[in-house]
Amino acid sequence: MTEPSVPRHPLTAEEKDVYEWQMWIPDLGEEGQQRLKDASVMVSRVGGVGSVVAYELAAAGIGKLVLAHAGNVKPSDLNRQLLMTHDWIGKPRIESIRRRLLDLNPRLEIVAVAENVSEDNAADLVQQCDLIVDCAPLFPERFAMNRQAILQKKPLVECAMYEMEAHITTVIPGQSPCLQCIFPEDPPTWKRQFPVLGAVSGTVACMGAVEAVKVLAGLGDPLTGRLLRMDLRRMTFQTMNVSRRQCCPICDASGK
Repeated sequence: MTEPSVPRHPLTAEEKDVYEWQMWIPDLGEEGQQRLKDASVMVSRVGGVGSVVAYELAAAGIGKLVLAHAGNVKPSDLNRQLLMTHDWIGKPRIESIRRRLLDLNPRLEIVAVAENVSEDNAADLVQQCDLIVDCAPLFPERFAMNRQAILQKKPLVECAMYEMEAHITTVIPGQSPCLQCIFPEDPPTWKRQFPVLGAVSGTVACMGAVEAVKVLAGLGDPLTGRLLRMDLRRMTFQTMNVSRRQCCPICDASGK
């Protein structure tokens, strides 16, 4: 785990009440909860997968969320982007995201960025966090975050879905394969629009939030060096070992 970038403030009596049940987890406890409060997490994007990741992390007591998502709410968002609402159609997504999260956790610090991740802004966004949860649908965004995660030595939880399938892995720079070790190229057949069932997005999103909590709080065994693939049409789950790729340009550039 990286050192927290949010100033350390002891848990308040209110926070101890809110997080009482999860602090009963033996290897989390009050110390782990304090680590979550002191932590900052970047989520990109905050749509079908990212909205549930952000909501679960806000509920778990993460102290700061850095959120990047462009555009205005559309009717087609509402089957899966659970931080968007009918009354916000035509208005900026990032503002709907911000208000819904603060309704849940008014103690949360939010950096709301009305942009999608790109090569231009990835370095600054990653610099503001301790850990990244990658929920972007497009590989150029994902590769930009992956590159900065490795260069800045920030853990990255990579989660994605398509139709009734999903996958998730956790990248620890210098210890495990990065995203481009696993997916060297931007798949030429990958399209921006694809079939989505919101419950599938939510399934991998909850797992992504769990992975983030595990890494930040030092809890359990993250999916480092392993790729979990899910076929929810058949309810089958497969965990594959993945290795760092020789001559990976991203891992090589980090000097590791």
